[in-house]
Amino acid sequence: MRTAATEAGIAIERAGSFAAPDMKALGIDIGGSAVKGAPVDTRTGRLLAERIRIATPVQLSPLQMGRTIAKIVAEFKWRGPIGVGFPGVVYGSKILTSANLHPKFLGCDMGTILSKALHRRVALLNDAAAAGLAEMKFGAGRGFAGKTLLLTLGTGVGSVLAYHGTVVPCEFGHLPHEGKSYEKFVAASVREREGLTWKKWGKRLDNYLSVLEQILWPQLIIIGGGVSAKHEKFFPCLKTRARLRPAEFFNQAGIVGAALWAAESKR
Repeated sequence: MRTAATEAGIAIERAGSFAAPDMKALGIDIGGSAVKGAPVDTRTGRLLAERIRIATPVQLSPLQMGRTIAKIVAEFKWRGPIGVGFPGVVYGSKILTSANLHPKFLGCDMGTILSKALHRRVALLNDAAAAGLAEMKFGAGRGFAGKTLLLTLGTGVGSVLAYHGTVVPCEFGHLPHEGKSYEKFVAASVREREGLTWKKWGKRLDNYLSVLEQILWPQLIIIGGGVSAKHEKFFPCLKTRARLRPAEFFNQAGIVGAALWAAESKR
């Protein structure tokens, strides 16, 4: 029988049962509307089972989030390394920003909360950094050593820079624009909420990329998040100087990258 609903409501997809030999880790991706997880072969980036997705229609507190992630771990009967990507600034095991999640995350020691909920050490990192790790090792950026900008477009905007194999989490989604953060204009959730056509939203995104190119001068730009699966609808609107590619992992990059981080942190 499937796990009972959480305080946030639940939508769980099929799961399996796994031990955790070397080179396998469980990746967890915390998003603004759902928490997702799956076991990953960290040698290839391949998901070893269909992901579990738990919808979070209301904001979860840190303790509730810990219990929700524990449900995913229990569904897989997972006993190995676990990596968790969080949509905000992560300093060690602490959370410093939480633009799209519960305000109680601000300043909380999420690493300790998760370790207590899961009864083991957890590798915690920024969600865009997780996506960057996945795309640079196995996806659209593999084999490229030049300066790369990766954006994840979802509830908000995640951002990361990569150069010669080093991935650095950034917060370019919070650059100011008309008195607000830029993500309030160009996140995928904004397109849906405002009912924007792909063309109109694409033009907004193009203006944003123009600003980032003036500052960063990337050689490659990778667009991730669920919208990357529909890149043909808005890529024609993007007139970037840098080479432009859709993410290859779509919205699974955070899961894969979190698992990679867990495997790396175990060494």
